[in-house]
Amino acid sequence: MTSAAGDHRSLKERAREELRLYWIITLYLALFLVALTMYRRLVLAEVGIAYLHYGFALVEALILAKIILIGEAIGVGRRFERSSLLVTAVVKSILFSLLAFLFTMVERVIEGLVHGKTWSAILASFVENGFDEMQARALMMFVAFVPFFAFWEMRRVLGAERFEAIVLSREKVEARPANTHPR
Repeated sequence: MTSAAGDHRSLKERAREELRLYWIITLYLALFLVALTMYRRLVLAEVGIAYLHYGFALVEALILAKIILIGEAIGVGRRFERSSLLVTAVVKSILFSLLAFLFTMVERVIEGLVHGKTWSAILASFVENGFDEMQARALMMFVAFVPFFAFWEMRRVLGAERFEAIVLSREKVEARPANTHPR
């Protein structure tokens, strides 16, 4: 009976940790996507076009954060984790940028269907104005993902407690000898 309670508590702790990670990832992505939306709004305002899609940026951050957690859970990019942290971060950035690109394509299709567009009209909108923008957005996501996954991989290698002590603590963290590996 105690082991069942211990397992339940362990599951509860894992759920709490995943929820905490979800909100951290969401915050990072929301800051980036809102900044990108603000930049787009300012550029379009110069030619007289109003663009106020901040809500979409927040929803996209929520969805992308979940995609990242699911991708990590199923092992996207895991086979590269024996490479250097830089290689792992870049590969995961590429893979998750592709996932974000696919998500954007699905999002545009759903948006077109909701607005009553035909499949041919949806495809035409990709060619006319959407595909270049989606490629640029995927490139920007890649740029945002590189530092994100660099930190993510440092956290994985160092362990959550040590990583947070190094990154978030004001106290001086004692260095490990170079030949000591984390468990």
